[in-house]
Amino acid sequence: MTQLFQYDRPLILESGAVMPSYHLSYTTLGKLNARGDNVVWVFHALTANSDPAEWWPGLVGEGKLFDPSKYFIVCVNMPGSCYGSIGPLDINPHTGEPYYHDFPFFTTRDMIRAYQPLRKFLGIHKIHIGIGGSMGGQQLLEWAIEEPELFDYIFPVATNAQHSPWAIAFNVAQRMSIEADGTWKEKNPLAGIKGMKAARATALISYRHYDTYLKAQPRSNIFPFGDNGWDGAASYQRYQGEKLALRFNAFSYYILSQAMDAHNVGRGRGSMEKALQQIRAKTLAVGIETDILFPLKEQQFIAANISNAGYKTIYSNFGHDGFLLEFDVLSSLVSDFMQERSVPRIARIETN
Repeated sequence: MTQLFQYDRPLILESGAVMPSYHLSYTTLGKLNARGDNVVWVFHALTANSDPAEWWPGLVGEGKLFDPSKYFIVCVNMPGSCYGSIGPLDINPHTGEPYYHDFPFFTTRDMIRAYQPLRKFLGIHKIHIGIGGSMGGQQLLEWAIEEPELFDYIFPVATNAQHSPWAIAFNVAQRMSIEADGTWKEKNPLAGIKGMKAARATALISYRHYDTYLKAQPRSNIFPFGDNGWDGAASYQRYQGEKLALRFNAFSYYILSQAMDAHNVGRGRGSMEKALQQIRAKTLAVGIETDILFPLKEQQFIAANISNAGYKTIYSNFGHDGFLLEFDVLSSLVSDFMQERSVPRIARIETN
């Protein structure tokens, strides 16, 4: 069930900006048991919403690994998004108009600090399992560092402790596409939408893999390429841009990509190594061999600097997006790790 949490006390962001109040859209599935030890907190990635059963149906739902009949599952729409939590299209209390370009960006650390009052409101004292991929994994690591005793198990998947120059370059290229849209400076919910379509096409190149396109979007031998002059990968890129534009806005896309770029668990904590060493949860870091955006060395670094941490590699034809699609092998990895079977420091898992 999706609900709205309203918090009417100030939240000071890392930037120094102060949110006098904020609201979060969140989804809960199942019920908190009497012992309060059945909580699964799922963290979503860049453009997803708070309903993990919708975008992670292979992991969350009846008969799945995270079954609502067994677990109390919580997922929050991250601040800055457009699925119910406070974001750029909400009203700025200082002006009485939508924030638009003036919305202060939340770092991944700011996000989890915004979730802490919600956790208390829900009566959650301990989170049994925390799991998230990509930007969701970044938030998970921040929270496991901020409150070391809160989680029993964490599963950061296809993520990192600090956003790399390579990944930042992809995000900057996407924001440049939005900035190049002549409407971007307008105070209009549709401002920059054409630029966002181009940005999404750029993003897909980093989310997928050479083999993904080779198998799913093969070249056509017809010339010119299709009835409208486009075929295969070309039409697919345009389709994905149009598809995102139907459900997202350029303001949220822009601000959330900045939040990813700012991600660094070592900021103000001495170093990334020292920060990760604060984590007490049993940890399994999972990497995807074909992920060009979050390469394996980043998940190996996470595992190497957390006590009681294991590491495994999945091979997927889907590149970075494999964290959303390889749910069968992910389910097995999580189940096996929680049953305290031997987890090698480095392991590679083949998928079909």
